[in-house]
Amino acid sequence: MTHQKWTDRVKALSPDCEFFSPALWADVTSAEAKLGVRFSDELRQLLFESNGVHGEYGLGLIWPVDRIVKDNLRFRENVAFQELYMPFDPLLFFDDAENGDQFAFSILKGEIRRPDVFAWNHEDDSRQWVAPSLAKYLESSLNGTMKF
Repeated sequence: MTHQKWTDRVKALSPDCEFFSPALWADVTSAEAKLGVRFSDELRQLLFESNGVHGEYGLGLIWPVDRIVKDNLRFRENVAFQELYMPFDPLLFFDDAENGDQFAFSILKGEIRRPDVFAWNHEDDSRQWVAPSLAKYLESSLNGTMKF
């Protein structure tokens, strides 16, 4: 199978998506250091093509690197969240559902070892599997078939 660019894959699913300047290598590696996790190859490749992706009507699909850092640190360091929810250290959030729920990869020993995407429910603190990969997450997000 030949490697297809992430921007081409996403455009094939929805021509209404918006792409941005590529993330810099230094920004991605700095983000990984701040969060204590190496991003998955899929996420790194996508960010190196477009530092974030917006879908139709400007809805986020993938946050830019600076928001990935900001939101993950906010969730991990918020004292009130520590009293309300299970720890967020095993998650790397990269998008939200615009209703308070977040999408994440699972972290194990400083790495994303599985490509699966999970949804965190802000109301009951559940974490539910939603896609086997970033590509399938984007596909189900853009075609409206994601269920969680």
